[in-house]
Amino acid sequence: MHVENLEKLYKMAEKEIYALKDFTYTFTKGKFYAITGHSGSGKSTLIRILGLIDRPSKGNYLFNNQDVTKLNDDELSDIRNKEIGFIFQEFYLESEMKAYENVMLPMLINPEINKDEREQRALQLLELVQLKERANHFPKQLSGGEQQRICLARALANNPNYILADEPTGNLDTANEEIVFNILKKLSTEGKCVIVVSHSKYVLKYADYVLNLKDGKLEQSNELK
Repeated sequence: MHVENLEKLYKMAEKEIYALKDFTYTFTKGKFYAITGHSGSGKSTLIRILGLIDRPSKGNYLFNNQDVTKLNDDELSDIRNKEIGFIFQEFYLESEMKAYENVMLPMLINPEINKDEREQRALQLLELVQLKERANHFPKQLSGGEQQRICLARALANNPNYILADEPTGNLDTANEEIVFNILKKLSTEGKCVIVVSHSKYVLKYADYVLNLKDGKLEQSNELK
């Protein structure tokens, strides 16, 4: 995952505002990256572009050596579904679906996982996040920390190589924050690329690299381990 001279420009009335400017970096599999910075520094914009949810105004983006800036929306959607798992601060769980059904959702549009495998895989992922016994509970029956762990399991449904998390522990207590970060760290050591936007200083305990953004620019990049 290599981005070069990325920019994201928003035009508001007569103003031009750069949410991201001249950002160049290479993210590799098997590493845990923490992205820090004050509110409005461009962190979420970067995550959205890396996750192929948004397009840059300018710059190059090679995803698995493919220039994704030239792809159409359907092609980007296909890559997202197979290669990228998302975790957000808001849970976005389907309230009328049980925990295991929420985890299965991304699999429904993945032809490589057949109907018989979906439920079994969902239960395995719930076991990974220590919630297999809550498989038949609805979101309203779960705590905030449990709901976020359901979201983590859902993000892994299609076995993506890249995990992108935007403030995944922002609404969690310390115990659940530790569970989530430990799982993300384990995934990175198993070969996945994990990129986490977080205001929590606790993330530094797990990160291999820390990138600090300021006013849409990469101000500093440090290797911790």
